[in-house]
Amino acid sequence: MTETRHSLELSEQLCFSLYTAQRLVTAAYRPILDALGLTYSQYVAMLVLWESSPISTGELGEQLGLDYGTVTPLVKRLEAAGLITREKHPDDQRSVRLRLTDAGADLRKRAEGVPDTIAEVMALQTEEFTILKDSLEHLSDNVAQRLS
Repeated sequence: MTETRHSLELSEQLCFSLYTAQRLVTAAYRPILDALGLTYSQYVAMLVLWESSPISTGELGEQLGLDYGTVTPLVKRLEAAGLITREKHPDDQRSVRLRLTDAGADLRKRAEGVPDTIAEVMALQTEEFTILKDSLEHLSDNVAQRLS
């Protein structure tokens, strides 16, 4: 079996392609999310909460792939914005449950156009979108397995 040698040319680096795409896609989200009063991190947290409220802080962090030290300030900002409340779990006082407020639930309606707007910016056909998403998930799974 022949070992593949990878080039050090910037144009050949997958990491740089991922970095560039991530930076540009996040920049495309910025004006759309600014209109909603959200950062990208807050938006993805709200996506989880719109699907799963109430949810524990730990569960939110797990779904987003974030540690407790990153989730806590994010949750505090969402609470300060009046989008969620934090409450002690009735069965475990150490656990904090996050619950959407009426304003947080109402924001979902205003955010419904975000995926279609971003899809227009990405200009991918449905099949291209699916292939790319599946490939990125496969890549993430592979790297996560090797890091754990």
